[in-house]
Amino acid sequence: MRLPALVATIPLLATPAAALDVVADTPVVHALVSSVLGEEGTATLLLDQGSDPHSFQLRPTQARDLETADIVFWVGEELTPWLGRTLQTVSGGVEEVALLHVPGVRVRELGEETDEDGHDHGHSHGHDHDHGALDAHAWLDPANAQRWLAAIAAELSERAPEKADVFAANAKTESARIDMMSASIAAKLAPIAGRPIVTFHDAYAYFADAYGVTVAGSIALGDAAAPGAKRLRALQDDIAEGGIACVFREPQHNATIAEAIAEDAGVGIGTLDPSGSTLEPGPGLYRAMMQGLAEEIARCVTEAS
Repeated sequence: MRLPALVATIPLLATPAAALDVVADTPVVHALVSSVLGEEGTATLLLDQGSDPHSFQLRPTQARDLETADIVFWVGEELTPWLGRTLQTVSGGVEEVALLHVPGVRVRELGEETDEDGHDHGHSHGHDHDHGALDAHAWLDPANAQRWLAAIAAELSERAPEKADVFAANAKTESARIDMMSASIAAKLAPIAGRPIVTFHDAYAYFADAYGVTVAGSIALGDAAAPGAKRLRALQDDIAEGGIACVFREPQHNATIAEAIAEDAGVGIGTLDPSGSTLEPGPGLYRAMMQGLAEEIARCVTEAS
């Protein structure tokens, strides 16, 4: 008869909080989310390895991942318009964070010119003003990646406040690693400052501004725009005038044009992957991608000297 009394003295065990289910659009966003999330949930990457973020078609299983996600982190419609259209159709809606539009992120407009000191006219979100088309490749500025880490930690903490300290600590740790990465990149690129390069498309202004890289032009203006004959002739004329050290292709795009331009001009050829699409997904991908850009630029320009 004493059993009920004994049972009453057994402390009730707290129900463990459910792990967060998070979706990210690109390898870079997935890496940053994974570094903050740690062991407190699962981050699903939508973009297949090697795919172009600007044009991608979701599979039915990926659409279901969006429907069941606690939160979706993405760059924004400027980079992945296909995801924006899909999010509008998700039944019941889904919480989403467009990182390009997080307050404090320094953004620039496509085709924005740089000042004589090498800095562009980027501006931070957080106030009302008219824009042209935004350059979505903001993660190539390491300071923006660090702001994204803080925003991701804040959003995850709203979903799981009992884990806020963990998310904040993880974000701080990854931010410190990015500081070390950035110092290493700056040292690697310093010896080739002022040596102009040509990239496949207009995606590297954030990186160029952060590290003093001189981008003389791009083969294609937009992310998905094929270069016209007039533009190619003008670019070939510019290269023929001398001074261009290297031309860079990208793994997601046809390399024929870049290789032909480099061969005709007798300049170096290299490959840059600004979205990390060819790398193994995971928490360290962002730093590996940034270091890879620096190493490839330094290699090609040095060999062309």
